[in-house]
Amino acid sequence: MTAEATLPATSAAPTARQVWTRARGITLALVVVLAAAVAIAVVRSDTRHGELDPRSAAPHGSRAVAELLADRGVSTRVVTTLADARAAAGPDTTLLVAVPDRLTQRQQDDLRATTADSGSRTVLVAPGARATDRLAPGVTAAPPAGTGTTLAPGCALPAARRAGTADTAGIRYRTALPGADACYPSEGAATLLRVPDQAPEEDAAQGDTVLLGAPDILLNDRLDEHGNASLALQLLGSRPHLVWYLPSLSDTTASDDERGFLDLIPGGWLWGTLQLFVAAALAALWRARRFGPLVPERLPVAIRASETAEGRARLYRRTKARDRASTALRSATRTRLAPLVGVPVSQAHTPETLLPALSAHLHGDEPALPDLLFGPPPADDPALVALADRLDALEREVRRP
Repeated sequence: MTAEATLPATSAAPTARQVWTRARGITLALVVVLAAAVAIAVVRSDTRHGELDPRSAAPHGSRAVAELLADRGVSTRVVTTLADARAAAGPDTTLLVAVPDRLTQRQQDDLRATTADSGSRTVLVAPGARATDRLAPGVTAAPPAGTGTTLAPGCALPAARRAGTADTAGIRYRTALPGADACYPSEGAATLLRVPDQAPEEDAAQGDTVLLGAPDILLNDRLDEHGNASLALQLLGSRPHLVWYLPSLSDTTASDDERGFLDLIPGGWLWGTLQLFVAAALAALWRARRFGPLVPERLPVAIRASETAEGRARLYRRTKARDRASTALRSATRTRLAPLVGVPVSQAHTPETLLPALSAHLHGDEPALPDLLFGPPPADDPALVALADRLDALEREVRRP
């Protein structure tokens, strides 16, 4: 059996314990994030299920409004496509759009083109700035103010004056259109705005558009507070038919423009994904290796020093790097000789310091020392071998007592 065969083999693959030690921090963080996401999804699914749906009896549903309207002879019909909503628009119909911001730009333009001349009342629930520009031209939207949710009418609109205070605080609206009723002001802007439509003919029925800054007056758990019920019934019960439009992300029947993948993802998921990327970047910075002192590498197998030296020599020979080989030989010899003759290792490569000390130690004039220790590289391989022999002989002579 050779000496190489008796050397123990060392595996460089990380053990299960090492893998767990490195990954436990990131694993724990992912578990916490997933648990929080599941908990939030469960809570939101319980409290927001059927929001603004007239068929839902949940706290954020609107079934109570539909029942009260039915008692007054107003029929409520739920539609989920723009085609059905446009077909139902007419002088005897109130069209409520629950989430106008969910519509695409093309769908908003199509809906406005239908309702502008239909003579119907269009109620927009909390439309944002972009939806307001298309569904109610001439009206601008402003962010909610920091005041309370309950506001006073502050206008001459009969429905608002009869209802009194109501929970309308939310998105605020401004307009300079003639005949508009700006009600429930909050910091100089209305949270309920009624804009009359301009009838194309004198004998045509005139409709209007109502922008409601917040959906609170339509929710089951807020309907019995203040004048919410009165205001909701008057706004939605002015005509015998109510069409309750719940826009759906799957509705593509009236949209010719193609929506990208990001358009179909709710905004909350986009922000959540961004936060995950930030968390991953912070984790990468936390786990990144810092620059520090060199550490020995665990090799797959133990390698003898003689084999390493032989392998490097073969590489030098294959590339004909006699200059590198001679430089390595001379540098190693000078480093070993310097302490033997009383020269600091830091000055071992300085001819003016090393050569005089060597000459004094050898007790004789050695004219070949400068060429031997600091000379040019050998011209061929035999000369390199001769140089190695001479350096070895010099070192043995210096070490001789």
